Amino acid sequence: MATRTDVWITGLGATTPLGGDVPSTWAAMTAGASGISSLDGAGWAERLPVRIAARMRQDPADSLKRTEARRLDRCEQAALVSAREAWTDAGAPGVDPERFAVVIGTGTGGVLSLLGQNRVLEEAGPRKVSPHTVPMLMANGPAAWVSIDLGARGGAHTPVSACASGAEAIAQGLDLIRAGRADIVVAGGSEASLHPLPMTAFAQMRALSVSNDDPDGASRPFDSARNGFVLGEGAAVLVLERAAHARARGARVYGAVAGAGTTSSAGHITASDPEGQTRAIRKALRDAELGPGDIGHVHAHATSTPQGDLAEAAAVAAAIGTHPVVTATKSMTGHLLGASGALGAIAAVLALRDGSVPPTRNLTRIDERVPLDVVTGAARTGRWEAALANSFGFGGHNVSLVLTSPG
Repeated sequence: MATRTDVWITGLGATTPLGGDVPSTWAAMTAGASGISSLDGAGWAERLPVRIAARMRQDPADSLKRTEARRLDRCEQAALVSAREAWTDAGAPGVDPERFAVVIGTGTGGVLSLLGQNRVLEEAGPRKVSPHTVPMLMANGPAAWVSIDLGARGGAHTPVSACASGAEAIAQGLDLIRAGRADIVVAGGSEASLHPLPMTAFAQMRALSVSNDDPDGASRPFDSARNGFVLGEGAAVLVLERAAHARARGARVYGAVAGAGTTSSAGHITASDPEGQTRAIRKALRDAELGPGDIGHVHAHATSTPQGDLAEAAAVAAAIGTHPVVTATKSMTGHLLGASGALGAIAAVLALRDGSVPPTRNLTRIDERVPLDVVTGAARTGRWEAALANSFGFGGHNVSLVLTSPG
């Protein structure tokens, strides 16, 4: 029997390197497809140390009116397209605007507009700088535009917690509904930072894969030959709804956000901390009132970095054990930074709905230090009632979400 604090997922939207919407993304994901390609034809990438990335399969501007697209940064475009898909998917429900909120996270915000307009300033002078630059570059832009477009007056929020931003947005949406401040929250993440400066900066940290000659095989989570992540772009958005509100309107339900755990490692600015991640997972389980044995599936953060994957594997084993079926879909999508946690939540809830966990691409020889049951080859079928979706970011941000089937 649902209680007033139950939070259901009633709509999904996404634009990713695998597809321009959720159905095409999910179909490609369960098939083990790759959305990573060479940037050699882009011109600007020729002089970079890393020349591969995971671009959105469909340009979000193609789904917008020209007048809309011109005043939006690419990450804002992706957020708006995904939010519209999610809202339509939910049936465009009637809701009191004062009890309707938006939470869209991002890691870098409108970095393409910031860097692009700086180049305009340097090359053509101040008169050529776009008057739309500030709303295009500000990190709260995606949340603001979505709230304007959908008419949400209950708050527009923007968690900026690096690669955990999208997952933290869902956690905040859960809190808003549980606290009685909203009946519906549109929550997710958006990122678009494929540009020479961010790519070079990540490469200088030795965080990116250098497999320029093998784009499809470059992202190798948990594999003994992994050598870094592949930068991606995209957006993912979920409609979170108070169970009583959804039930009253006869909404279709994908599943529920049963719990969330957030911690800060308070250690190194970039290094992964298994202890902080373990605490986040355990907090999420307590919040969901579930035990380790209840989790049948884990959507791992697993970016394909040498140390990051090991830290997460240790955290999952310590907090839950080695029995869950694990997948790492960044092997196909690359790392969508602030959007990755929201996309992971979508993948986890669809895996529960369909009884199908996507394979981890490029995992040919699992690192012997990873004691997990990671899916390889083809999708794993079965029935699971609860899943964990992890998301960890630079700065020691750790977010774990527990998703459950509709019941």
